[in-house]
Amino acid sequence: MSMTEQQLQQHMAEKTARLDQICAQARIMPVITIAREADILPLADALAAGGLTVLEVTLRSEHGLAAIELLRKQRPELCVGAGTVLDAATFSAAEQAGAQFIVTPGSTEEVLKFAMHSAVPLLPGIATASELMLGYGLGYRRFKLFPAEVCGGVAALKSLGGPFAAARFCPTGGVSPANVRSYIEQPNVMCVGGTWMLNKEWIAQGDWAQVSQSSAEALRLLD
Repeated sequence: MSMTEQQLQQHMAEKTARLDQICAQARIMPVITIAREADILPLADALAAGGLTVLEVTLRSEHGLAAIELLRKQRPELCVGAGTVLDAATFSAAEQAGAQFIVTPGSTEEVLKFAMHSAVPLLPGIATASELMLGYGLGYRRFKLFPAEVCGGVAALKSLGGPFAAARFCPTGGVSPANVRSYIEQPNVMCVGGTWMLNKEWIAQGDWAQVSQSSAEALRLLD
């Protein structure tokens, strides 16, 4: 049964509130691409040991959906979302795998409208005011700014804050230890996405202690 306009507005508002909870818990959201199935649990455990308990598992590799499903079953204390969702079919697959939130690198009318009726909140990617307006017109108020540094970084966030006062962002792409604090200090930033704690050599060598240490150091940068 389709929702009335009022019910849909309430539904979107509830999902906005859920994203606020997720991002407040995250502060820094590691953007993970799984190269080997064997890495899924130890990598998640290493990140969690460092204080990062909200994970965006991208669908850039063949292990993405399986990783989400495994983590939801075996690490229920973590909050696990799906990233790099490009279309409605993939959104549906991520939803079925148990993703607790969905992140897209950009915005299309197809995905935005499909996600409106899902119980799983969507954090749509935007790089321009026009993309933001597309989502805004459909009731979205929380967005991923991507690629953040390329599309203007902190200056872009300040500029977007004027006409879109109700919008808040998770900037991702180019966020690093050198600039993470300047991002998180912006009033319209709710958390940031990053990959610097996911050094490929550490993961390849199973150096989980280094992943944990880097994660903890990342959070300390925000204090």
